[in-house]
Amino acid sequence: MTGDRYVRGMTVSVPQPAEPRYRSRKPDWIRVKAPTSPGYAETRKLMRELNLHTVCEEAACPNIGECWTKKHATVMILGDTCTRACAFCNVKTGMPRPVDLLEPEHTAAAAAKMGLTHIVITSVDRDDLPDGGASQFVKVIQALRRETPQTTIEILTPDFRNKPESAVAAIVDARPDVYNHNLETVPRLYPTIRPGARYYASLRLLESVKRRDPSIFTKSGIMLGLGEERMEVHQVMDDMRSADIDFMTMGQYLQPTPKHAKVIDFVTPQAFDAYAQIARAKGFLQVASSPLTRSSYHAGEDFERMRAAREAQLARAAG
Repeated sequence: MTGDRYVRGMTVSVPQPAEPRYRSRKPDWIRVKAPTSPGYAETRKLMRELNLHTVCEEAACPNIGECWTKKHATVMILGDTCTRACAFCNVKTGMPRPVDLLEPEHTAAAAAKMGLTHIVITSVDRDDLPDGGASQFVKVIQALRRETPQTTIEILTPDFRNKPESAVAAIVDARPDVYNHNLETVPRLYPTIRPGARYYASLRLLESVKRRDPSIFTKSGIMLGLGEERMEVHQVMDDMRSADIDFMTMGQYLQPTPKHAKVIDFVTPQAFDAYAQIARAKGFLQVASSPLTRSSYHAGEDFERMRAAREAQLARAAG
């Protein structure tokens, strides 16, 4: 880009700093229909009755219509206010309210009423709590085991940065079926996209889960379209495998509001497929990679596939 400048009786063109490239218009493959089904309305009503929050709503997930129609919802515990302000996330930031002591029982009641075979539990960051909210995860897992023991449990936790190691250990000892913690993006973009976290600390968290209980499946994901390079994504795959992570998810980043990080590129479905092939070749038990993939999207079906893949792997190893 150039601009005109008047210098000693003449007008000259001088280079101007290039504006950051970004894409705002969504391509056809990323568009979804607005939720209108009776199933969606029923799920929303149940969440309100039990005073539960969902990441589906708070993070403006594009799949909410499909998931809630099927009565699948990801419960977000520890309130609806986060103590951090990541550049990609739509969850509000501020001083959270006190922890809801009835939340574990309400979560279990929702799972039972919805007849869930698989549930995903996530949370806001709670840097204000001594254990980062780990004890609430434990109570929710215990309540689910009591109320609906047939339901498999997947948790998606914060990084518990600057919290004692016993916080994560307590959750692992409660034995969820899947422990998910997202890396979110490549290391180079952390200062602008995820400034309150540290890439290698997140990797170490997942590694510690597997070290403490190898039977628990571990899972992590990243968003694409934030300006990452292809080889950086490949390196994240290698880092995840070095931490013995079982399941990798990759999905398109979508800008929630104009104040959030801009979309640099809309990654094509073909590129997502190519990333998936590479990830599978690197040894992940399960890979989910598409523009609309999110951490809990089709989580139940993916869990069954991952469990079957491990069983097949163990059978081959046994001879």
